[in-house]
Amino acid sequence: MCGMGKASRTKQAPDRRARVAAQREAARRAEQRKRIYIAGGSILAVVVVVLAFVLVKVNSGGGTAASASNGPTGSALTTLTKQVTGVPVSTQDQVGAGSISSQDFIPASEIAAASSANAGYFATVSGKPLTSDGKPEVLYVGAEYCPFCGAQRWAMIVSLSRFGTFSGLKTVHSSSSDTDPNTPTWSFYGSKYTSPYISFASVEETTNERQGNSSNTSTPYVTLQTPTAAQQALVNQYDPGANGYAGAIPYIDMGNKYVEVGNLSPYGPTVIDGKTWSEIGAALTQPKSAIAQGILGSANYMTAGICKMTNNQPASACTPAIQALESKFAPSTT
Repeated sequence: MCGMGKASRTKQAPDRRARVAAQREAARRAEQRKRIYIAGGSILAVVVVVLAFVLVKVNSGGGTAASASNGPTGSALTTLTKQVTGVPVSTQDQVGAGSISSQDFIPASEIAAASSANAGYFATVSGKPLTSDGKPEVLYVGAEYCPFCGAQRWAMIVSLSRFGTFSGLKTVHSSSSDTDPNTPTWSFYGSKYTSPYISFASVEETTNERQGNSSNTSTPYVTLQTPTAAQQALVNQYDPGANGYAGAIPYIDMGNKYVEVGNLSPYGPTVIDGKTWSEIGAALTQPKSAIAQGILGSANYMTAGICKMTNNQPASACTPAIQALESKFAPSTT
């Protein structure tokens, strides 16, 4: 029965598979590019790159997803941050599961098949507890160029803000030359998170710009952070991939109890495509909007996973509506 359900889930979600497959392929290309030396281009190519860079800089102050702006700064960023980190609990409870489908919730025994099929999933696992500073740890591995990571950070910030406090968050857009270009999002690079309930470790592997500001899509992105050996081992274990290609992003490990790879369908970067940061922030107060249904639905499932780690503490985060979502998780079979 599990095998049939898995096949049915794959056949019924071609758009989700296509999005996550594109994301996984981008991650693979990034790894391969580390080993490739790129020869110099023609004079014309250099001119095109310079012109493109100038145009990006000229248009970088508008805060719209359509341009290459990295989003609001100053007081506008402060307002947006308060908006996203302070979504009313009543609004989140009203959204509940939102638009998120239950088909992505799988037991550990189905990870290999889902990973090799390039499918996004939320898996129940039973590894050695992942902790830091005596608290359950949430580990995130992603990159600023990645549009799927871009979509997921909105949900992560909403969820994690129910258990603690962020400082130093900044906005950024995904790559201008990848799928869903210029997805408006955030970066965890340089930020701090404090909580009496959980620890949060984030790894933003690259920026959203290619080395030398190149427009050549074979040029690797600028490196920011590298996972530790222990972190990479977790990624490889719970997202083994196929043919030696492991580690799609975004990767989220909740204390080695739950692992999320990719976005939970049908949520993804297309839901926020073409929107400004302020438009997305405002939509989070509208429970019936497609943006709230996707972002808050995804956030609520992450919150439910964290609540399982903290024995449903604090009560302000682990509300009855959140606890009701815990029953959607797959059993911890291996």
